[in-house]
Amino acid sequence: MLAVHLAAFFFLSFLHAAVGFDMSRNDNVVLYWGQNSYGATHSDVANFQKTLSYYCTSDSVTNTFPIAFLTTFFGEGGLPTIDLANICNSNDNATFPGTELADCSALASDIETCQAAGKIVTLSIGGASGSVGFTSDSQAQTFADTIWNLFLGGSNNTRPFGSAVLDGVDLDIEGGSSTGYAAFVTRLRSHASSASKQYYVTAAPQCPFPDASLGSVINAVGFDAVYVQFYNNYCGLQAFSDANDWDFGTWDNWAKTTSPNPSVKVYIGAPAASSAAGSGYVDAATLANILETTQSTYSSFGGVMMWDASQAYDMMSRQKMHLREGLLLLRLRLPQAPLPQAPLPQKRRAQSQTSTTSASTAAPTSGSCAGVAAWSSAVAYNGGAQVTYNGQLWTAKWWSEADAPGGPAGDWQDDGPCTDANVAPEATLSKPQAGIMSSLSAPSSASASASTVVGSSGAFDSSRSVLSRASASTVVSSSAELTIEGTTKARMSLNTATATTFLSIPSSENVQEGRALRFNRS
Repeated sequence: MLAVHLAAFFFLSFLHAAVGFDMSRNDNVVLYWGQNSYGATHSDVANFQKTLSYYCTSDSVTNTFPIAFLTTFFGEGGLPTIDLANICNSNDNATFPGTELADCSALASDIETCQAAGKIVTLSIGGASGSVGFTSDSQAQTFADTIWNLFLGGSNNTRPFGSAVLDGVDLDIEGGSSTGYAAFVTRLRSHASSASKQYYVTAAPQCPFPDASLGSVINAVGFDAVYVQFYNNYCGLQAFSDANDWDFGTWDNWAKTTSPNPSVKVYIGAPAASSAAGSGYVDAATLANILETTQSTYSSFGGVMMWDASQAYDMMSRQKMHLREGLLLLRLRLPQAPLPQAPLPQKRRAQSQTSTTSASTAAPTSGSCAGVAAWSSAVAYNGGAQVTYNGQLWTAKWWSEADAPGGPAGDWQDDGPCTDANVAPEATLSKPQAGIMSSLSAPSSASASASTVVGSSGAFDSSRSVLSRASASTVVSSSAELTIEGTTKARMSLNTATATTFLSIPSSENVQEGRALRFNRS
């Protein structure tokens, strides 16, 4: 149903609340919420947009949620209007007297829940069909006062989101004159300058440079970030390999040489499903490569923006997903400061204690791997860290957790076999455990002399694994069946003559609770 599966762009956790949002990072994730774009092209109501707290509490990866959209600047009674599709709008919800401004105060607790989890929630103004614009700078300044008092740090009897105080404003202006927008931003900045909390101002220009509506605005006043829409245009993600059309380098140059804020961050905006935009959708593997390449090339890169939340999740199977696995196909692989790790839910922690045998971390005392501990799924490694795994020496290319050396994530560089004969291959069997892949390591319990063939088979007990090991030219084979949570079967074979562990899971069977989050954008 949704084509993009996200996992491990990076591991933000619920502990991020204590750390706080950091705009200076280059691995932030923005997810627009409010428009139910899935409902525009699908009729299965069960998968329509959910409330904001649904995404905040189940997703420890996304750290920015723009609420979309405030669609009219000056409506009835001189106040703006907001349209949040199936969640809150002026047709289906009560409005403030004498206006068409919907009373969405029921969302106050949702917004505060997101903020308590270390995420920022902003108000996105405009949209593709918004009735927006100013006739003068003074009108724009007055409107900035209104936004400050209704949604941000000011005060007014008319507060559409009740007691909730949003974290800033996003300008998604896709038409009309640029008159007044610089004055609007300047006035907001003036209000925020004496506030007790940080407020952010972002924009969502389209990728053709300069943007027709916001080009002069982002040149005139400082923005904290621009979420460039690399879709629905010739310069979209589909043009990444075409140097004549792909223009992130132009945006990077603008950030460094023209923007009034030299620290402005440039995000890659992407549709999360083919139905989320007219063009620009690329599959997960392609998007992962684009993000990784851009992050390693341009210092202004701030992360990825996705449109939108309704297309980002497979609602029907969400109960089988552990979102802390984070975006496994979209990890940006530059070294970062170690990120905080989310605690496992208490129930899951108890299961992991009884079902997982940890790998030994004892380090060999001689040979090329002397003093190097064995890889462990429970350890977060920084770039440059060394481990042993399957008789090989490995070096971490970047920050890594729970991704085994030699695995599909490509986190580790193979430095060759350990010369110490005492270092035995480590058989590792992985299964999802509370959203992070855990390992079942098989300790050796039997040895065979040269030319001896030893074999064993039987049911694999995840709490106490026993496999065979042989020395030198011995060929050892072991096969076992592992039942994960009663449904998923995996078959493992070990050949210590080649120090290689094979793990195959039939493609027709999905690993329970190991399915990834799905992302979309329009």
